[in-house]
Amino acid sequence: MPGQVGWVVVGVDNGGTANNGTVMDADGQFLIDRMAEIPSYVREGPDKAVQSLLDSVDHVLGLVGLPRSAVRAVGLDTPGPASATGVLSSRGATNFASPEWWGFDIRGAMEDRLGLPVVYNNDGNAAALYAHHTQYGADSDEHSSVAAIVGTGLGGGVVEGGRVISGAVGMAGELGHVPIPMGGLLEDDQPVPECNCGQQGDVESVASLTGIEKNLLPYWLTRYPGHELGRGVPLGKAAKLVRGYGEDADELALKIFEQQAMALGRLFTIAANFTDPGTYFVGGGVVEAAPHFRDWFLGRVREHSMLRAEQVRVAKFALVPHLDMAGARGSAVAARDWLLRG
Repeated sequence: MPGQVGWVVVGVDNGGTANNGTVMDADGQFLIDRMAEIPSYVREGPDKAVQSLLDSVDHVLGLVGLPRSAVRAVGLDTPGPASATGVLSSRGATNFASPEWWGFDIRGAMEDRLGLPVVYNNDGNAAALYAHHTQYGADSDEHSSVAAIVGTGLGGGVVEGGRVISGAVGMAGELGHVPIPMGGLLEDDQPVPECNCGQQGDVESVASLTGIEKNLLPYWLTRYPGHELGRGVPLGKAAKLVRGYGEDADELALKIFEQQAMALGRLFTIAANFTDPGTYFVGGGVVEAAPHFRDWFLGRVREHSMLRAEQVRVAKFALVPHLDMAGARGSAVAARDWLLRG
């Protein structure tokens, strides 16, 4: 544990177009209350992108008027897949598609250039850790949680005793690819949804933007002929519009979100029997929706989560807070925890 008053950690959330950063002090207080972005340059290759990560550190330090010498560690998160130590997949990824990124040690490269310890998580795990930290604060180590974050895919993470479970090779918490029962979720004539990972009937195949575009919306448009979303609107664009229709209580959209809520409920039912968490978090685009709609959706997720009576008495269901800043903030939490735990 650092023995010097005044130290800070920095969290950096790496994305396809921008890095967002934040600063946390030794007492666990965030010193930046807004987005602090600069371009990430990931499509221009590792050399420029890693330099941008360092620039992001200096950018947020400049915002709070601190020198780099005040920093004791940096937390970094990126989209996966990657190992627990920040080595990107040998098969590439959406944000790291060019061959020069395949198998690249992004954490190690940043640490070497920065000259400071860098603690790595994938972006879903970082957001899950921030949600947990926000919920439990100083008592985080005494609790557990699971977070499902609905985006283009389905990310998230499992936190046990205040720590993200990363697994042997960093693949723990890949909640989107957990298979779930489809009986009662699908209509009698509805095809079993397919995931881009090659599985059928996993959570992401239903509860994701990709799931809406590829599986749910095409089916429900056949049940609602003449619907506005089927009148010459490209399917990808139509999928992104479904949430707005849901906010307006459109019947087709609510059918889709009911199936997504049921899928998340079945995922949380598995979690209840596997890790028995104290809090179940939902994040993603629904967090950014109108309050009446997100409350309805979270309520439906809870109703579809089959908990035992003892669990119902203590379990909480909540939304991931400050989702646009959750990655950077969770990365800062991870860096501070790493320091304090030695």
